[in-house]
Amino acid sequence: MSHWALSERPKVSGPGRLKYDKARQAELLLLPERVVELNEAAGAILRLCDGQRTIATIIGELEAKYGQTGLEDDIFEFLAAAAEKGWLEVCP
Repeated sequence: MSHWALSERPKVSGPGRLKYDKARQAELLLLPERVVELNEAAGAILRLCDGQRTIATIIGELEAKYGQTGLEDDIFEFLAAAAEKGWLEVCP
């Protein structure tokens, strides 16, 4: 899926899961047969992709957390890339 709607509720695709690695001080996305080390922004976005929050909610929470506005395009771009890689799916 290349275009997300603000009302959609993304979640990390099963059986993938997130884990914080204290030694690396980084979020890791654990996937079958591989581990992806995420930067801070990617980890923050994926942590909010719980299947309950809408994309609009995720954007609002991240803008509040970082005290910034205008993050929508960057978040949509990341979500599209993550979905293309099979990291995310949309909850019905």
